[in-house]
Amino acid sequence: MLPLGAEFSENDALGSKYPGDDGELEKLRPAGCWLPSGWPPPKLRHTSAVDAAFAASRAARRRLLRSAVAKEQWRFSSSHASYDMFAGFSFDATVRGFGGAFVGAFAAFAGAFLFSGMVATRVFGANITTSSSSCSPLRTLAMAPHGNRLLHLLLALLAAAASTPSSVSGDERAVVEVSGAPDGVVWVVQLSDLHFSVHHPERAYDFRRYVGPALAMVNPDLVFITGDLTDGKSKDLLTMKQNEVEWIEYRNTMKDVIERSKLPSRIFYDLRGNHDSFGVPTSGGDYDFYQKYSINAKSGRQGRVQSVTLENSGRKHLFVGFDSTMEIGLRGPTNLFGHPTDKQLIELDQSLSQWDTEFDKAPVTKTTVGHFPLSFSALTESGKSIKDVFLKHSLAAYLCGHLHSRFGKNLKRYYHRITQEPSLYEHYYQFNMHQGYAIQSAKENCSEEAAHIEEFWEWEMGDWRRRRTMRILAIDDGYVSFTDIDFSLGSKSIIIVPTFPLDSRFMQRRSAPRDFNCHIKGASTFDTVRALVFSRQEIVSVSVKIYDSRPGNLEVVFDTEMKRVSGNESRGDMYLVPWNWRAFADPSPNRYWLQIEVMDITGDTSVSQLRPFSVNGLFAKVSWTWKEFFVMGIQWASLYHLTLQCALALIFVMLLVPRALIVLFKDQSGYTYLRANGSQWTLLKYLVGGFIWLFIELSRTILVWSFLWVYIIYLLVFPWLFGHPLTEDSGLAYMTYRGWTLKRSNEAFHAGSPDVMVIVLPHLCFVVLPTIVILAAMAAERTAFREHYFSQSGKKKDDHFQKSRRQVERDSLWSGRWIRKILIVLCLVVLWKHWKQCRGLVKAYAMNPLLHSPVYFYFVPALIVFSVYKTSSI
Repeated sequence: MLPLGAEFSENDALGSKYPGDDGELEKLRPAGCWLPSGWPPPKLRHTSAVDAAFAASRAARRRLLRSAVAKEQWRFSSSHASYDMFAGFSFDATVRGFGGAFVGAFAAFAGAFLFSGMVATRVFGANITTSSSSCSPLRTLAMAPHGNRLLHLLLALLAAAASTPSSVSGDERAVVEVSGAPDGVVWVVQLSDLHFSVHHPERAYDFRRYVGPALAMVNPDLVFITGDLTDGKSKDLLTMKQNEVEWIEYRNTMKDVIERSKLPSRIFYDLRGNHDSFGVPTSGGDYDFYQKYSINAKSGRQGRVQSVTLENSGRKHLFVGFDSTMEIGLRGPTNLFGHPTDKQLIELDQSLSQWDTEFDKAPVTKTTVGHFPLSFSALTESGKSIKDVFLKHSLAAYLCGHLHSRFGKNLKRYYHRITQEPSLYEHYYQFNMHQGYAIQSAKENCSEEAAHIEEFWEWEMGDWRRRRTMRILAIDDGYVSFTDIDFSLGSKSIIIVPTFPLDSRFMQRRSAPRDFNCHIKGASTFDTVRALVFSRQEIVSVSVKIYDSRPGNLEVVFDTEMKRVSGNESRGDMYLVPWNWRAFADPSPNRYWLQIEVMDITGDTSVSQLRPFSVNGLFAKVSWTWKEFFVMGIQWASLYHLTLQCALALIFVMLLVPRALIVLFKDQSGYTYLRANGSQWTLLKYLVGGFIWLFIELSRTILVWSFLWVYIIYLLVFPWLFGHPLTEDSGLAYMTYRGWTLKRSNEAFHAGSPDVMVIVLPHLCFVVLPTIVILAAMAAERTAFREHYFSQSGKKKDDHFQKSRRQVERDSLWSGRWIRKILIVLCLVVLWKHWKQCRGLVKAYAMNPLLHSPVYFYFVPALIVFSVYKTSSI
């Protein structure tokens, strides 16, 4: 051991043994001091209390050290997105560290004196004498050559008690022991996107009617409600702000559901969604009804990261919920994305790391819950991503909401850490839910070094708003599965959750093959088919059927009754049946399909959905529909600026390049040269030449072309609009393509990026770009009609001349100017789109278009009207 005052490493600081071994305390006596025979006493030398205290102190001190380092210096490597936890401390952190050290040292020395005196008095009473004051117990401990071990114990006990990391709550490591459930099994319920609304009372009514009895039947360990508790929208869906009546309805509904389910309120966790932060300027303010009516607020849960740990049969199940809504809640529609901060990612990493110590060897299954999918989560202020935190901890799953079932049923995505540098497009999108995953080789690396696999699933669930969906997630000996319950057709009297074998579409794709080849979890976990069954009535029979799809249709190859596991009478029933799982090992991940059938005493029968499985860990591919790809496959926060730059570049090309062609090729850029002439013109040349000719004619219409340039420059330099993005009584703020510019403490800052993309991109892509193309076509139509008119007026009447049928049709087309009429109809379509967007902004941000945004609202309509007039004459 190092002497007092010397620098020591983390291992030295934590110590390696408890005091009392190998006569350590015998060496504590300095010269001239007397210790009685039998010192140290057996009760101090080897006691379970000392063992436990020393181990607990080491664990507490290690958490303190790691958490302090993680909190002060936590960064990602740019090449491998890894964490460098020990590189440099800030000056502020150093000051805080020294302050804590002085406080801890003072408390430790005082405690050491009291502790030593107490031990001496209780063990030897009045028989202890000293030859001088220099032989005080404190001096004995301090002067001993090996006395640092006991002193470190006292330091650890007192310093760990006095110095708790601020970001980790005191009860965060508390473990809830699961009772009344099968060994190694826990299950939780997720609900999301309730959208309780004063305009749709049926949502709260159905929630009371179905969810309360369902929870009473399922009896889950935890219930998570992942955001959008209230709707916060007007009847026309245009004004988005908090409505206290909806929050009162939410509070009353949840109170009624908790009472009907007979579940304790402490197992309910409700997270905030973007709808719950519409128009909330400050957390805890007058408009923050979440802090007034939510279950989390009523339970005293503070902070944006909450965690709870369940334990069953020695296995821990860590659930971490986090709130990444805007700290300053803008009104919709510019409140669409999750906005995590660097501080929140540190707290999230610490919560997920709370059981990552060498003293706890029990397996831990980690699951996180939140509102926003990663495709709608922005990066932090320093460019970090939630995804990297999840990959570091190899989550079982991330449960979220936000997107709703209208976009599809396969709103799921698999993530894993790839060894090679990802391609450029992978930062912006992926085409299917498991893109980039390479099938593992048959020879698996079963070494300890290869045990840590960085991967996780993201599972977005359907909404209660329209689909009336509830999810049950079960963890059986570390295997995670889920079942979505649809209440849109009524209540359910039987609910089935197959827990093993797993659905080959949604299992962990890298660790599952390793479990099979290396028997990581033991062959016994493969020996039975298992399912959780919940029923209101007594269950009569449960059977399992396995189908083989190789013949071209489903053929039953395994059909047998399942037996109920005894000893769990108070909660859901686990049914299982032994099987020869090796007979179902197959290179095809979707050859075999599983289905569970249950019948209760009333004769009511229910069957689970057919699901493919692969005992050898091979995954079945699932493809997204275009809508699922649009909301899950695209990283919108990253793609916004790229899309904006592409749109602006296209506008610049359409306006600048044709003007440059006119300057460079004066005589070869007109209608006569570019129009199709003879068989030498192919279709491609005709289209390209015609398209270029459109914008050349637009650039010849100097006034229209110049006005377009003025408007584009205005959008790049000046505010788009002024409005009230927070509340009506708050001051006016202005919006640009960078976001809303707000003021706090007389300092301006941007908020709502990339959320403003819902205004910026539709305006550029569906108003500005179509307007440019239509105005170019109108200018080209006028030029073509003028050429046709002059060519016809220059001909002399000839009695012997007869026009062909094609010439007659062309003359009729040009004489009526039908192309111009079609273009005017297209102009009306663009104006209708622009009017809809402007109407929505007026109601959303309580603005006067004539006073607050005249250019944005009126420039495009005025320019279209002027262009129609300008191109009417020849």
